Amino acid sequence: MTDAHPVDLGALPRDFAWGTATSAYQIEGAVDEDGRAPSIWDTFSRVPGAVDGGDTGDTACDHYHRWREDIALMRQLGTNAYRLSIAWPRVLPGGDGPVNGKGLDFYDQLVDGLLAAGIEPSVTLYHWDLPQALQDRGGWPERATAEHLAAYAGLVAERLGDRVTQWATLNEPLCSAWIGHLEGRMAPGQADLTAAVRASYHLLLGHGLTAQAVRAAAPGARIGIVNNLSTVEAATDSDADRAAARRMDGHVNRWWLDPVHGRGFPADMREVYGVDLPERPGDLATIAAPLDWFGLNYYFPQVVAADPDGPAPYARQIERPGVPRTGMDWEVDAHGLETLIMRLHEEYASPQIRITENGSSYPDTVAPDGTVHDPERAAYLTAHLAACARAARRGAPVAGYYAWSLLDNFEWAYGYDKRFGLVHVDYATQRRTVKTSGRHYAGIIAAHRAG
Repeated sequence: MTDAHPVDLGALPRDFAWGTATSAYQIEGAVDEDGRAPSIWDTFSRVPGAVDGGDTGDTACDHYHRWREDIALMRQLGTNAYRLSIAWPRVLPGGDGPVNGKGLDFYDQLVDGLLAAGIEPSVTLYHWDLPQALQDRGGWPERATAEHLAAYAGLVAERLGDRVTQWATLNEPLCSAWIGHLEGRMAPGQADLTAAVRASYHLLLGHGLTAQAVRAAAPGARIGIVNNLSTVEAATDSDADRAAARRMDGHVNRWWLDPVHGRGFPADMREVYGVDLPERPGDLATIAAPLDWFGLNYYFPQVVAADPDGPAPYARQIERPGVPRTGMDWEVDAHGLETLIMRLHEEYASPQIRITENGSSYPDTVAPDGTVHDPERAAYLTAHLAACARAARRGAPVAGYYAWSLLDNFEWAYGYDKRFGLVHVDYATQRRTVKTSGRHYAGIIAAHRAG
């Protein structure tokens, strides 16, 4: 374990949630066990060339069978919170219809195991694994999918709501809509602006309907949504680049922030997309369901230039030379996290802000003595937690930090090559090894508690 943290985290509240995060498809495996049906990621990962290395989530980290071991790892790290997701096709294999009792039983046991270990579960209801059966009926471009999400969420909340307080409706709807339906680099692999905009609308409608359903089933529930946000700046002072930065901010930030905060969909971005929204009376009020907390996922800033011949939003990210980058080739900019926290606090008056994902990938290797030394990730953690503390000192209601990720895992279209974990996973043997960064995180947590 490392010595006391090198930065002052005293501004973080005493009841701060020190957590880690994962998602079902990335770690569970057991994709065809105990009644689980295929998701869009089971389908997409079998498209030739869609996922690096031809990897799939079929086994992943085998968490479905090894969850007790993984809870023990959380205890070793000293965490008191864990963000997990429920696999919709494990609970409702058809997307709607009959409930799979064995699927709910798994999460029932997992929640009980976490609570017995003194770890608060924070449950994400949708982390991208739409049942393939619903995709076959149109998927997120169809309104019915939002309604099915709420019905599924209500079932889960009825089962777990007596023990689970923290609920997130959606994880990163930007990725589901823009990367999955506009860029085609994630499931379901479409490249259609109209489908993408319709999907974005129904995802946010699903958020609002799900908030209603969970609150009805579990009156004590605290509801949030998880968005991945970026700071955005223009590559130059030219009018074209400044306009491009404004569009990119609309695309990655305001399109997702404004509706859930009661401001509707940004008019300038409606014009950029040129797609009629599938609006019905009352939808905007549903989408703006009251939030108890806001989940911020942050990884990198965006510096953009105009790209009039590219796809919407007609802006492209540029690479700045000499800037530190992770193994994902993402810029490292901890100050951007502070900036976004303060934006949520000052511009959107978020009642509570949780950093629901933040982490870094590096090409980790196991040394001959069995250790995994990853000083870059440890430094990344320190810098970004310091940013949280600075924002808290400025009055932002920062309530928790969930490091991405507890385990190395299936990193979507990047397969197993990119490792984000505080714990190394040997996929051939499923052996877990706490990395230097995991011990460093444990030291930070212990020092904050002792302070």
